[in-house]
Amino acid sequence: MQNSRYLKDYPDVLTPEEVMTILGIGKNSTYKLLQTGELKSIKIGKKYRIPKKYLLQYINA
Repeated sequence: MQNSRYLKDYPDVLTPEEVMTILGIGKNSTYKLLQTGELKSIKIGKKYRIPKKYLLQYINA
């Protein structure tokens, strides 16, 4: 998993904003991935949190 080295400077649980930066996509695209479940996440109240392992699964899919 060479992508995990790229992500080593990020926390284990990411915000949607960090995912936008990592993937190089906009806010609407990020939230669409989260809302459809294409990118797995955990929702705490109204906030999405994305464990790094879920992002790596999405990238490697």
